[in-house]
Amino acid sequence: MGRIRILSDQVANQIAAGEVVDRPASVVKELLENSLDAGANRISIVVEAGGRKLIRITDDGHGMNRDDALLAFERHATSKLHSADDLLSISTLGFRGEALPSIASVARVTLETCPGQLAEPSGNEPVVGTRLEIAGGKILHVDDAALPRGTTLAVADLFFNTPARRKFLRAESTELAHVTALVTHYALAHPEKHFELASATHNIISAPPVARTAERIYQIFGKETLAQLLPVAAESPLMRAGLPEPPPWKRDPEEPARDPGHMRLSGFYSKPELQKLNRNSIYIFINKRIIRDRLLMHAITEAYRNVIPPTSFPVVLLFLEMPPEEIDVNVHPAKTEVRFRQQSLIHDFVRDSLRTALIQARPAAAFLAALDNSAAASSSLMPPAMSPLPGIPGGTVAVDSDPESLEDLPAGAANFQLTPQQPTPIPGKLPFGAPSEQSCGWPGAA
Repeated sequence: MGRIRILSDQVANQIAAGEVVDRPASVVKELLENSLDAGANRISIVVEAGGRKLIRITDDGHGMNRDDALLAFERHATSKLHSADDLLSISTLGFRGEALPSIASVARVTLETCPGQLAEPSGNEPVVGTRLEIAGGKILHVDDAALPRGTTLAVADLFFNTPARRKFLRAESTELAHVTALVTHYALAHPEKHFELASATHNIISAPPVARTAERIYQIFGKETLAQLLPVAAESPLMRAGLPEPPPWKRDPEEPARDPGHMRLSGFYSKPELQKLNRNSIYIFINKRIIRDRLLMHAITEAYRNVIPPTSFPVVLLFLEMPPEEIDVNVHPAKTEVRFRQQSLIHDFVRDSLRTALIQARPAAAFLAALDNSAAASSSLMPPAMSPLPGIPGGTVAVDSDPESLEDLPAGAANFQLTPQQPTPIPGKLPFGAPSEQSCGWPGAA
């Protein structure tokens, strides 16, 4: 018998789970993306023991019938792709078809789903929901149930059958922090949707739908953070600079020329005085997909070069939109990395857009105006007080001049006139003023 053998489906699913699911936040990410792809407007997440004991996600999107619910837990079963050409223009958050079977192979999963009124029943068959229980990749129960429209998926006892992987989980507070950060990311990317995150003891996030991203920032981060952020928006055409194009004799004359489209940048960036010690406050979204990309991170760092110290990082929330043909999201199992067709063009576009916005918002002009108009300026910043010069019509001299030096004036000093620079008028009474002539002891003083 040979050495090479084919792995069983259960082992293959557990191996795939190591690539897709490595902590409770990974489970929340996959299920949350499925809810968004299902068109949900309200998503509620409940986490117990940092996600080890329970993760429950409830949405009001379009649910599944009985056949789809059973097929969803098969490997590579998806409703997002139909052919290999669809990989070139992926517009959904999930598409691999590995999330649900991978999660079900390492946890106890309960699925409750109902298509509601969106799915028209055939004949007189009523629309009913489906309740499905799976443990360790094995189906335990499949029953019909009276359920509202939407899907509820509960994941309990994560990694119960893989203790070696369970011991690598961090403390409950750490795992809960990762889940909170993930839900915060998607709440920022979708301000028009309702997000709720709760633990066993208290509510963590409650973000009702709003009209603008700025209002969502106010909900999550508060008024103080929003006051220190400035908006940015830019747009540039995708001219495919540097990419080879087929010669005219190889093009199909009947196929119309496709417009490459535009790339748009919007979001918020922080003022230079708002600085962080790490990159955790930099949020980057590509077509509303949360990513971690070194190229864009370097572009943001270059935009803030010589503006903030190199060991500090800004608070940036960027939304980059472009045609799906320009990016490849099928380069990482967890879909957190992407690859751009025109990397240098996108890098320079992000860097220059942020740099231009920073230059336009520099506070230099406001600082100079404050020096001229502030009534609290110290005496060293103001011109000296002037007093009439005896014997010289129109002549003046600073009150702190030495009186004995006046005797050494030349003979033609009568025709000499000093014109002091007039200070900027300042409203109100200054806290200092010119001393009286009597205190100076000048000749002719009473």
